[in-house]
Parts: sequence; structure tokens; C-alpha cells
Amino acid sequence: MSQWHSVCALNDILPATGVCAWINQQQIAIFRPRQDDKLYAISNIDPFAAASVLSRGIIAEHQQELWVASPLKKQRFRLRDGLCMEDESRSVAHFPVRVNDGRVEVCA
Repeated sequence: MSQWHSVCALNDILPATGVCAWINQQQIAIFRPRQDDKLYAISNIDPFAAASVLSRGIIAEHQQELWVASPLKKQRFRLRDGLCMEDESRSVAHFPVRVNDGRVEVCA
């Protein structure tokens, strides 16, 4: 059963960066691409390297979509749904995320 989990204050995530949270025995990468409170959450595990690194990836825009590039092998994952640009079969899970009273919450 999914439920909302409080992770941190919105101001704890600098714009153009990501952080990692441990929720329900899984690592979830949370991204804040811009100064506003629009956030994205995907699995933190890079499926190509089986490493917990996506939260440290580089956020980029391509064809009017936001992506994160893995810091290891550079595959790109779309922030809104976890789709892998290079190989759809290696896409990652995505999670609902919101800001509630200044706190970042993830539904997992």
C-alpha cells in the first residue's frame, strides 16, 4: 500500500540538483530542476550499472522534456516517468512527489 512519506524541507534541495531518500526499503532520487517547487522522483538505481547514483546525475532538457543523465554511463532517464532514452527496457520506476506545507513528500 502506497502512502506519502515526508523526506525533507523544500529548501534542503537546491535548484538544479537531486537528493536521495530511503523510503520503504528503496532508494528514491528526488529532483528540483528549477527555482520553483516542481519536483520529480524516480528510482535512484542506475539499471545499467546496478549502482545507486541517479540522484547525482546531471539534469538536462531535451525536446522540451527534463532528463537526468547517469553520472556513470550517461544514459538519460526522463524525470516525469523514468523512461530511458537509450533503451526503454531499462526504464526506472517513478513516484508521485509533492510539496506540502514546505515539506517534500513522496508517495511510495
